[in-house]
Amino acid sequence: MCGIFGIHSRQVQVANLTYFGLFALQHRGQESAGIAVGDGERVRVHRDMGLVAQVFSPATIDELDGFVAIGHTRYSTTGASRAENAHPVPFDHPTLGPGAIAHNGNLINSDALRKELEELGAEFDTGLDTEVMARLIERTHGGDWEDVIKRAFGRVVGAYSCAIVTPNSVIALRDPYGFRPLCLGFIPLPGRGQSGGAGRGPSGSARGTARHGQPAHVVASETCALDTINATFVREVQPGEMVVMEDHGLRSSQFQSAGRHAMCVFEFIYFARPDSILKGCELEEARLRMGRELAKEQPVDADMVIGLPDSGTPAAIGYAEEAGIPYREGLIKSRYINRTFIEPDQSLREAGVMLKLNPLRRSLRGKRIIAVDDSIVRGTTSRRIIEVLRRAGAKEVHIRVSSPPMRFPCFMGVDIGSTKQLVAANRSVDEVRRFIGADSLAYLSIPGLMRAVGRGTIDEFCRACFDGDYPVPVPQQLEMDKFALEEPARVPVPAAT
Repeated sequence: MCGIFGIHSRQVQVANLTYFGLFALQHRGQESAGIAVGDGERVRVHRDMGLVAQVFSPATIDELDGFVAIGHTRYSTTGASRAENAHPVPFDHPTLGPGAIAHNGNLINSDALRKELEELGAEFDTGLDTEVMARLIERTHGGDWEDVIKRAFGRVVGAYSCAIVTPNSVIALRDPYGFRPLCLGFIPLPGRGQSGGAGRGPSGSARGTARHGQPAHVVASETCALDTINATFVREVQPGEMVVMEDHGLRSSQFQSAGRHAMCVFEFIYFARPDSILKGCELEEARLRMGRELAKEQPVDADMVIGLPDSGTPAAIGYAEEAGIPYREGLIKSRYINRTFIEPDQSLREAGVMLKLNPLRRSLRGKRIIAVDDSIVRGTTSRRIIEVLRRAGAKEVHIRVSSPPMRFPCFMGVDIGSTKQLVAANRSVDEVRRFIGADSLAYLSIPGLMRAVGRGTIDEFCRACFDGDYPVPVPQQLEMDKFALEEPARVPVPAAT
């Protein structure tokens, strides 16, 4: 998870646009938020705990004056959920000057790099793997920022989509497997298809002088953030690619050779917003197809189909259309409760279920219900929802899941910590059914999922949480919990160059 955003423009107030971009990416992280801005000489950072609207005010946005900016919404996988771990993480290179980095992903050799850097005298303030990257940048020699970052990231192993701001540029890069999404866009100059309103944010002002004739170049985790600021989607940043945005325009280079592409397939299932585009596919349509495939593979007699809002709704609609069973709303969701799966604490997840979902009793009473969800991770949320449906009078509750069973931990930036946390890891489907209390339970198969995604082959995606086939070798005994690695990663550190 985590959302990153970056922009270069002399035409508009970049902090305002970053603020709006982070709003569009709030679903990717709700623990903290931050913006870093460069003005040609300095890099200023404002970051804190909370949602985007809680962290920033008109006054803080006004203070972030400059022409290059990056932003971040955080969901923690390493480093506890506290203010000092908010992104962007600042750094100061001894010859090139200040900067800051925002990161979406997870490194599997961060412990080894941290130990090596500490032996060289580096001091760490946090447990973040992102700070490891920041300190690595500080201690990497090179003639310019591009050279330094290429050398530094040549030593990093794992999943990362990053945005880095310097006083004069934004540099974005994606790991050679492409685990996490990253896309490019631009805003035309005012008077060439772009209204001046795009530069207005919480302060109501739009600063910036038309000193350069370049359009605003933008990088973001998802295309929905481009839509929010009226930017035009150009393409995805390719695995192993580095993009530099500066006054002279935009240029790219391949800083690492890309081997097997391995985008996280869970981006298609749940993480990314349904109005975003990945691999040329609008995710709403892909999720409808997942529901249709699920109905073909796992039919059941019932009176109505409901989606578990909001992430299960598209697949539920697809299931209902394919099965010829009416789709109805069965649960009303409060729009003011955060996403349950990415709450930083299990007790908050469970309490959130009861706060945010209220059943439509008249619709459910005496009915055989097919409830479609995108996934079952720990099983506690599913169990509580089924209890809610039964108390509302549902005669039968049949759970259909538009993804395969999650049986293996994730090491690439998702809160799937260990097999102990996964309800399907050591249980049969029927044992999971009994655990959650459903009348029946069935999942979409991996082939069915790939038919629904409809882009590329199965080997172009990471689906290790389903089948244990990790694109990057990881230690067999390594298990990750919410905040830290339980054992140090034994991944060789590439030699310095």
